[in-house]
Amino acid sequence: MEKALSKVGSFWISKKAKEELSSIGEDLSRFSSSVEEKAKWVFEKLKGKPQKSLPELLREYGLPSGLFPRNIICYEFDESKSKLVVHLPSTCEVSFKDSSVLRYTHRVKAFLSRGKLSGIEGMKTKIIVWVKVSHISIESYKSDKVCFTAGINKLRPRDAFEIPRDSIMVEEF
Repeated sequence: MEKALSKVGSFWISKKAKEELSSIGEDLSRFSSSVEEKAKWVFEKLKGKPQKSLPELLREYGLPSGLFPRNIICYEFDESKSKLVVHLPSTCEVSFKDSSVLRYTHRVKAFLSRGKLSGIEGMKTKIIVWVKVSHISIESYKSDKVCFTAGINKLRPRDAFEIPRDSIMVEEF
């Protein structure tokens, strides 16, 4: 009986491992990044380290949780370097309840620190024309305004960015 249970157990574990590896392969094929980034992502996934959702991570750093679309593929956060990389299925844009619009490339990079996203690559906003967003900040933890730096500083209501919204695919960034 013990041998039979052992075989059933190893079969079940083997089946689960194959499913997990297949899932990892599908996830990896959805986004392009360096071999080093992919290897790190696979290692974290295999290690079983639970990752917070991106909205939870943003909230933890004092930022509104809806700065990125709901349909991200995944994100990577290197806490030691404060580097955040968000992978999206395609170039897309999101309209917010204050009528502002953000556009994202398939991969957005930034440095995440308390109340700030700085050195942003891959995000634009529309201020008459599309302008690259380089910095997003909150002046204080309880501030009701979000400051977007896109050539000029533009203050927007924080509550417009509190809930992640669905994005729509666009052709060009």
